Amino acid sequence: MSASVTALPFEDIRDLIRSLPGPVTEAVDAVRARDATLTKPAGSLGRLEEIVEWLAAWQGKAPPAVNRPLVAIFAGNHGIAEQGVSAFPASVTQQMVENFSAGGAAINQLCTANNLGLKVFDLALDLPTPDITSKDAFDEKTCAATMAFGMEAIAGGTDLLCIGEMGIANTTVAAAIFYALYGGRPEDWVGIGTGVDAAGLQRKTDAVRRAVGRASVSKSNGLEVLRRLGGREIAAMCGAMLAARVERIPVIVDGFVATASAAILHSVSPASIDHCLFSHISDEQAHAAVLERLGKKALLDLNMRLGEGSGAAIAASIVKSAAAVHSGMATFDQAGVSDKNDN
Repeated sequence: MSASVTALPFEDIRDLIRSLPGPVTEAVDAVRARDATLTKPAGSLGRLEEIVEWLAAWQGKAPPAVNRPLVAIFAGNHGIAEQGVSAFPASVTQQMVENFSAGGAAINQLCTANNLGLKVFDLALDLPTPDITSKDAFDEKTCAATMAFGMEAIAGGTDLLCIGEMGIANTTVAAAIFYALYGGRPEDWVGIGTGVDAAGLQRKTDAVRRAVGRASVSKSNGLEVLRRLGGREIAAMCGAMLAARVERIPVIVDGFVATASAAILHSVSPASIDHCLFSHISDEQAHAAVLERLGKKALLDLNMRLGEGSGAAIAASIVKSAAAVHSGMATFDQAGVSDKNDN
């Protein structure tokens, strides 16, 4: 799937967002009806029951199933890394992509443990986006084309998409996006990322202040915020989320940086991320505040800040479990168990 490209590429994206399908309420009703017959007290599985309803709503079927889950990692490099905002050099992005390919990263182990597919998308790592303290990240056409590239993540098929990323300095970029969208102070949105010291944190904060000040973009224009401040992996994750919605594939969003992509879409249309579940509260200090603005409650809180889809992969194991319990559990009649209505 790809977005059309015209003289006004962002209008094509906005048109797509305006035409996104909604939830299938009949599937949710069917899930609730079956849940009422299962051998357990009503509501006793808590959020697992909510997850099954969410899956049904966005897959459009009951019972929902997770047979081909996929973790998609988007990797990009950033010119702002030259500002000394990370504890690691930009070369680590490429090295980690190679580590993913060799099966040596945390996400590889999580995918193996939970039987998840894995795709890694290298977004021109040898050509970082410009340093956003001095220049826009994209022109409009290139930004839209990068979103269209992200839409290809679902090619080959999946029934649950987990969104993750890799990119040295991308927590700085994400913090700049949040500052542009939500205001306040740069300090409200900047965290330690890869583990910067106090001096690094100050450089990071100053870089975010200068980038957003230079961009001077309206917080109501999320696609322009993305164009001026975002990285390739953030634009590609936006595209992947949109393509999944069109194809009725529920999405699990990973941590701080992946949430920046969701925030961009939310700023265009809050309903555009209704098909997204947020895996965990990142240990990045601003993430909880972003989730509150998005009206989302994360599934987990494990003090994680790794990225690379790690939290989403763990959440996927819970989503798979929820679906399996709902579809495989016996009803009261099947099991010969008396329910509360029996005398």
